[in-house]
Amino acid sequence: MSIVAAGPTRPSTTPAGKGVGPLLRGWREQRRVSQLELALRADSSARHISFIETGRSRPSEEMVLRLAEHLDVPVRERNALLLAAGYAPHYPETPLDDPSMDALRQGMERLIQGYEPYPALVVDATYTVLAANRGITMLLEGVSESLLTPPLNAMRLTLHPEGLAPRIRNHREWRDHLLAQMERQIALDRSEPLRALYEEVAAYPVPEQEREREGEGKGELDGGVEPVPYFALPLQIEHGGRVLSFISSISTFNTPMDVTVAELAIETFLPADPATVKYLQSLVS
Repeated sequence: MSIVAAGPTRPSTTPAGKGVGPLLRGWREQRRVSQLELALRADSSARHISFIETGRSRPSEEMVLRLAEHLDVPVRERNALLLAAGYAPHYPETPLDDPSMDALRQGMERLIQGYEPYPALVVDATYTVLAANRGITMLLEGVSESLLTPPLNAMRLTLHPEGLAPRIRNHREWRDHLLAQMERQIALDRSEPLRALYEEVAAYPVPEQEREREGEGKGELDGGVEPVPYFALPLQIEHGGRVLSFISSISTFNTPMDVTVAELAIETFLPADPATVKYLQSLVS
């Protein structure tokens, strides 16, 4: 369960060789914010924003960071904007195995371990699994060894035909949810590695079991379990001859000051019905 070091440093997606003005204009247009609106947010003027974007004015380091914050530019790309403006990067990118990250690693490990027997894991910006508890390990029984070779990827594990996909009872709905989640991230972060992952998993074939279930009635569960009303879309997955239901929750760090920390996410799976709670608690009793 120990947190593994992240993979190679992910490069910025900001095009090299461009001045800071066109880059800021690109982020502003992507966020659909006018120059006047951005100026009001950043306590500046539309004229000054226009001069920055056209290269007639060089923004200060403070102004670059202020504009990036109000445009919700990812931390990694804020460093790229600073470099384009002629300044040093503001945010460090510290490897997770660095001694300075000991408190962070230990805290996350205690968090996901304390969540047992319910599943929990830690992923980075491209869904590489950095840590997982025994609840996750339980769900991975039967997954192809090729998908369990490090580095593990949560999207591949979930949607690959040799991964969890054949056991996900509401595969189509859960797949649509995950792909929509990735689309929102790509729109915000403009991450090419994430886009490549999206195109890969979106092209996976639908499991044969999914096609067979299309003619089955909704809400039919193994073992005669009565359907329950869900308060959010559940992940319904077969395990040990029964169907377990989970609601997913994703947590990120508030106001991160490090690129690595900014790209971490902790995903926890809350049991969505009494039958799932009873089964999971029986595993530790």
